[in-house]
Order: sequence, then C-alpha cells, then structure tokens
Amino acid sequence: MGVRRFAALGDSLTAGVGDPVDGRWRGWAALLAEGLADVQGAVDFRNFAVSGARTRDVAECQTPAALAYRPDLVSVVVGVNDTLRRTFDIAELAIGLDRVCGQLAAQGAVLLTACLPDPGAMLGLPAPLARPLARRQRAVNAVVHALSARYDTVHLHTADAAWVADRSMWSADRLHPAERGHRMIAARFHALLTESGLARGAAPAGEPQQPPPSRADALLWLATAGTGWVVRRCHDLLPQLLRLAGAEVRHWARGTGARLDQRAEHALLAALAAVALDAPVARMGE
Repeated sequence: MGVRRFAALGDSLTAGVGDPVDGRWRGWAALLAEGLADVQGAVDFRNFAVSGARTRDVAECQTPAALAYRPDLVSVVVGVNDTLRRTFDIAELAIGLDRVCGQLAAQGAVLLTACLPDPGAMLGLPAPLARPLARRQRAVNAVVHALSARYDTVHLHTADAAWVADRSMWSADRLHPAERGHRMIAARFHALLTESGLARGAAPAGEPQQPPPSRADALLWLATAGTGWVVRRCHDLLPQLLRLAGAEVRHWARGTGARLDQRAEHALLAALAAVALDAPVARMGE
C-alpha cells in the first residue's frame, strides 16, 4: 500500500522558507508530496512545521496534531534552532526527539529524518565563532543518526560540504535553501522513498522555476527581516557564543583545543545513554 497521508514536522526548513510561491512558502516537503502518488492516487499533505521551532516545540505542539492526523509518512527534521539558543542541551534534545519518533512509529508511520549542516558553516562565521556551533550540530546529527537506526527511518544525509558551498542552493539569508535547494532535498528523499516502494509519482524537477536570489535580495533581507533575526540572536545567543569563542581562542593558544571536543563528546555520550542508545552507533562527526 502506498502513502495516503503525509505530515511534515519541523522548523523553517520544512515550513518552506526560501521557496516563495504565490506569496506563500512552499518548500521541499510540499514538492515531495506531489511525487508520492501516481496518477490514479492522491496523497493528503499537511505541514505542521513552524519557523523558529525547536525540538521541544515539535514534541509539545506539532506531534499531538500529527498523531491526531494519523499519517502513513511523517518527516521529523529539526535541531538547528536548538543549536542557536543559549539553553542548548543535547540530552534534553535527545529525550524529546526520541519521544517524538517513538510516538509516531508506534502509530505505524514511516519516518523521514535528516542530518543537517551546521549554521556556522552556512553563515561563514570566523572559526572561533563557528566551531562551537559546529560541535553542537554534529552532536544533534549524531543523535538523529542513532534514532534513525532505532526507528528504521528513511534517512537523508544533507550535512555534506558540497551543497553547503554551492551558492545556488541557498536563499539570500544563507540559512535556508533557495528553490533549487528545496528541490534537491525533495528529489533526494523521493529517490529513497522510490527504492522502498513508497513514492509512486514522478520525482520533483531539479531546476528552479524562479531566478536565484541576487546580491540585492541579500541586502534587502539584511535590512528587513535579517535585522530582526540578528537582534533576536544577539539577545539570546551572542553573549554565550562570545564566551565560547573566547574559550576556543584560549585553548588554541595553549594547544589544548582537543579538550573542548572531548567535553562535547562526553555530553553526547551522556545524552545517548539517557535514551538507551548504543554510543558507538553515533559518535561526533559521523
């Protein structure tokens, strides 16, 4: 039996930010939904993702709505916003994400998951600022890898450097995919679902139907929505990030940078232990 109901959970990536169509965000999940059914079938699609959502938001708000909807297929792609908060806690994230996946899998849904590139690399931050964010995102990805094995999810690797470096894949804000990037994610998920017999329609086209964002678009974003984003992050994350950057510089000067990696590794192992996951399955950097 094919997919009848497809639900999408997550943050702005899944909400479609960066892929505007007719005054609304479309995004990779909507593009994927179009290719799930053949000409004789129909797939009902509901997008529960909300821009800015963290794992806690997905667990507390989006998952109950998705459970009531009873999807056959559900995507759970979240975590970047967690890394951009001063309250980042990898153990709390692991517990919450395990609960989300467990509840949906227990209802019989096939899960889609993905590991994601770290925001420091996407924004091109200086190394002392980028490394702490990279450690956080690697830890999130390690948890997702482990959970994908536990729940036998359809898992997509999107943390590789190749597409992060491809400017045509990204919108003006450098944090969200442009239309080409959303189409790439949809096509790669579609290929995996086709292999398992769950996608029966045509794959999403790879070429965008709209021009890529220009430098003027980037400047406009920075002058409007980007200003608000920077202010919010400066209030929430920047003071802590500056302290983390200071620690990076001090350890680099002393030649003890490996200690920071070890601390992050220990925190990850404790998080995996908190949800009884096998630590060697998902070590930092995988």
